Amino acid sequence: MSETSTGDAVAAAATAATTGNWRRAGIAGAAIGVIAAGAAAGVAIERMTVGRGMRQKARLALDASGPYGSLRGLPGKAPADDGTELYYEADEVDPDAGGQRRRRLFGRKAPAPVTVIFSHGYCLSQDSWHFQRAALRGLVRTVHWDQRSHGRSARGAAQAGPDGVPVSIDQLGRDLKAVIDAAAPEGPLVLVGHSMGGMTIMALAEQFPELVRERVVGVAFVGTSCGNLGEVNYGLPVAGVNAVRRVLPGVLKALGSQAELVERGRRATADLFAGLIKRYSFSSKDVDPAVARFAERLIESTPIDVVAEFYPAFVEHDKAESLLIFLEVPVLVLAGDKDLVTPSSHSEAIADLLPDSELVIVPDGGHLVMLEHPEVVTDRLADLLVRVGAVPAAANVGPYGSTARPGG
Repeated sequence: MSETSTGDAVAAAATAATTGNWRRAGIAGAAIGVIAAGAAAGVAIERMTVGRGMRQKARLALDASGPYGSLRGLPGKAPADDGTELYYEADEVDPDAGGQRRRRLFGRKAPAPVTVIFSHGYCLSQDSWHFQRAALRGLVRTVHWDQRSHGRSARGAAQAGPDGVPVSIDQLGRDLKAVIDAAAPEGPLVLVGHSMGGMTIMALAEQFPELVRERVVGVAFVGTSCGNLGEVNYGLPVAGVNAVRRVLPGVLKALGSQAELVERGRRATADLFAGLIKRYSFSSKDVDPAVARFAERLIESTPIDVVAEFYPAFVEHDKAESLLIFLEVPVLVLAGDKDLVTPSSHSEAIADLLPDSELVIVPDGGHLVMLEHPEVVTDRLADLLVRVGAVPAAANVGPYGSTARPGG
């Protein structure tokens, strides 16, 4: 698609939304909405030769066969400072797990009573950590939570109604503090965040530095950024990205006010969504179709009005200074080398601010690197847990580091 046609497509969607032509906006705007969900408009989609009905049957078959996102733990709810109920699940240590799994030496340091808290990204849920959760299950206490308005958490109370306000990254930091207070009120913590989840950790550190200094013993930033997200081009040509930056905030706000109609448009353009999501989530050519479908389902489940509420927060996000709080903490910084949403250069910028951190750039990795290359992410996360003494001297990691053997 040419630069001119990309800009024209974006402008057409904006015109449709702002002039009240919601039939057109429901489809054209749907594609733009996916930008904020980890995709972008203006991608040339390769047309499949099979019919739509066959593709729908294939998606249903993948949904039925793929176990991804099926892991569940002990449920709990944490009240945010505005009353929003945040849903989390805890997986406790299994004293017998070590003898039931493939042996892998993790070092000799005695384990500490650590809780590892996983924070997911924009338009995803706690289930996006499926492989890492399966691999670590029973070995160390973990908490997985859904950010407000995502997954099983309630819709953000401050965002509800006609007077609702957009979400801020600072609010997400306070939400994480609420989850910590409810699910892990004492003991050492390892914080793991992907994309928006990493930004959430930065906001927590900025607002609660004493908590970090006193309790956080390790941090992992996966495919995230400490600022300057307004400069990301999503792999689009100059004309296209300029058009997106110009109209996207207004278009999303308008589409969010017509959520039901837009959702119908998203369903009508399911094939377009699938292609966009795959392009902006993964880089590898041979991604397991069940994994790709799983990512599609996660992103599809985020309503367009939630997409609209969150988007402004990323342009405003700037937490570089807050990273300095982690200077004395073991840190893992990891990203895919072909991430089009939070480019690996943003991870390199984080590592520059934290010179003692471990920087891992995963070859042929996209934005959802923990699903695309789970073996790499799990391996480096395991090594981080070794460094902080969070696992037994000889821990056993399950065979869930590869998409070839999904955990159930």
